[in-house]
Amino acid sequence: MAKLGKSIGFNSVVLGIFALITAAVLASTYLGTKDRIAAAQREVAKRALLEIVPLDRHTNDLLLDTVPIPANYWHTLGIDDDGGEVNIARQGDEPVAVIIPAVAPDGYNGDIRLIIGINIDGSLAGVRVVSHHETPGLGDKIDLKKSNWIVGFNGKSLTNPAPELWKVKKDKGAFDQFTGATITPRAVVQQVYKTLKYYNEDRARLLKAARQRPTIHHQASEENDHG
Repeated sequence: MAKLGKSIGFNSVVLGIFALITAAVLASTYLGTKDRIAAAQREVAKRALLEIVPLDRHTNDLLLDTVPIPANYWHTLGIDDDGGEVNIARQGDEPVAVIIPAVAPDGYNGDIRLIIGINIDGSLAGVRVVSHHETPGLGDKIDLKKSNWIVGFNGKSLTNPAPELWKVKKDKGAFDQFTGATITPRAVVQQVYKTLKYYNEDRARLLKAARQRPTIHHQASEENDHG
């Protein structure tokens, strides 16, 4: 019995050591890949922002130049649980556009995550879908890779078209729907309109906060990315 007890004890020690080694290896692997994953995510986010506000329109780092969204607007933007930040585009110290995260919660297959660029004058600089689960061949036409439907928002504003026309044509609005798929474009149109209304209400605070922040040039950021 004594030998059996020693054997069990020895095996327990060996298993414990093995577990510690495994945990150390996993932790090392995680730490080794964490920075690369973060850099890749940063690059994806940067490309999406630059599709809306290209480099020739701003001199700052869009990813670092941000203003928090007040909690009382999270529901309007569909970001109840996440909070969020508005990315500011500036030429020198002067804001030229903002890029706002939003979620249309009523897509056909769930949430449709968007980024919505709005020029300082309140017109849309562009809209892009960041992620969605819409039906391939139908609702996925909101993705720029599938169709150019999303660019139809460019230049639109709260008054162009009139508020009552911020709907799909099936609902007597101004925006096209897709053949066999109305729910998806309807959800996107409604959320873009809500985001324009948010900007109109929060515009003064956003611009004041943006002007009080030091300019973060994108050239410096790119050098850091390669450093």
